[in-house]
Amino acid sequence: MPETTPPIAFPNEPVRIAVAFHSGYGHTARQAQALADGAGSAAGTEVDLVTVDDPDDPVLWSTLDAADAIAFGTPTYMGGSSAVFKAFAERTSKVLADDLRWRDKIAAGFTTSGGKSGDKFNTLVDLAVLAAQHGMIWVGLDLPAGWTTSTGSEHDLNRLGSWLGAMAQANADQGPDVAPPAADLRTAFRLGERVAEVTRIYRLGVGALGVGVQGIGVQDIGVQHATGLSAVR
Repeated sequence: MPETTPPIAFPNEPVRIAVAFHSGYGHTARQAQALADGAGSAAGTEVDLVTVDDPDDPVLWSTLDAADAIAFGTPTYMGGSSAVFKAFAERTSKVLADDLRWRDKIAAGFTTSGGKSGDKFNTLVDLAVLAAQHGMIWVGLDLPAGWTTSTGSEHDLNRLGSWLGAMAQANADQGPDVAPPAADLRTAFRLGERVAEVTRIYRLGVGALGVGVQGIGVQDIGVQHATGLSAVR
């Protein structure tokens, strides 16, 4: 029989998940913690909770580089990501220019606003596009919409009816000790669980194929990688 290359194995390596976020008043930080708790509840998973407030912090970038999955989070201000998160997102162009260094990492997103809608979907689209530009693999929620019937309530999971990512709503006159409500935090917890589950499955599949975690031979099919993008004005 012909010899075969044994598959790459990750027997005892933990899945590493980074939750990278900005929080203006502490509400999105509560959501980030809930997602991190959900991810950390999965066996064999280690979670790093990091803020993106200081894009010059080398620990931030080394943490994200080491992660198998990154969940991006930001409050929704005026229908989009916060200025602090946008500044971080623009700085990731250096990662993209470095041969799409985050290619094939799992990605997810979450956001909080004061309004029940607050145009949060637009923010999640921004986060998904950011992940797509890095060649990352997006994971959404796997929960049915809550609070859609006369017997439903604000206590339902996914009460805001989002699948692209986790949404939360925080009353503007309440601090992060009270808001977002428990239903929104439990929804974020579930997204964290799902990110951990999908990342583990992906790692097992990559190991079975016998290829590196980042890159399934893109160079072999003639894709020309971006270079010098950080210099584009």
